[in-house]
Amino acid sequence: MSGMLDRAPDWLTARPIAHRGLHDRAAGIPENTLAAAEAAVAGGYAIECDVQRSADGEAMVFHDEALGRLTGVAEPVDARTAAELGTLAIAGTGERIPTLTEFLAKIAGRVPVVVEIKSRFDGDRRLTRRTVEVVAGLDAPIALKSFDPGIVATLAEIAPDRPRGIVAEASQDDPHYALLTPSARAELSGLLHLHVSRPHFLSWRVGDLPGPVPYLCRRLGQMPVMTWTVRTEAQRALAREHADQMVFEGFRP
Repeated sequence: MSGMLDRAPDWLTARPIAHRGLHDRAAGIPENTLAAAEAAVAGGYAIECDVQRSADGEAMVFHDEALGRLTGVAEPVDARTAAELGTLAIAGTGERIPTLTEFLAKIAGRVPVVVEIKSRFDGDRRLTRRTVEVVAGLDAPIALKSFDPGIVATLAEIAPDRPRGIVAEASQDDPHYALLTPSARAELSGLLHLHVSRPHFLSWRVGDLPGPVPYLCRRLGQMPVMTWTVRTEAQRALAREHADQMVFEGFRP
């Protein structure tokens, strides 16, 4: 891939997107693992995954900042190296925390992948740059996204040929936003950063549908909207009416 991308590609919304892969913990397939990726590929679904930074700067496919929920280890992800993280069992299974390189190699371009770059809204772009390094040169349907408009703006500068999206919601009640000022939160919920972040697509919380922001993005901005995380039939109906594709979990569309 080369050059500057003007709009989101059609493959981005062509298939339902399995949230953190097609995981099923009861069946021994934890989220964000190679097994979850393979299950999604087998089902013909696109895949959404998350990346966190290891102590030695690697992009690791893992959602939480802390290891405890899935590994029982009482440390943050960035306290351990990629090699150390790769030895940790996920949810008591034989699955381990993969690097983004390993994860994408497993998928091998068979289905689209949407990679969410996690952020603490602290201006640190090391994970962003490493993620771009990993996907650079891969001729595969891979998009990048983040809740952090600063990260999306960085992607516009250093990876202009890769589809990029902003993840957003109508309010910022989650503790993750605690350090942000009221004006910064308003910027997030109203997408008042679009002139800087320049996303190709919007990923909007399904519980906030319908709403003016996704409506205007779709109808006036011609920006596709995917919605997260769809788990119920009622949410699926909202996604059908007000979004272009869904990020789903807990069922098979």
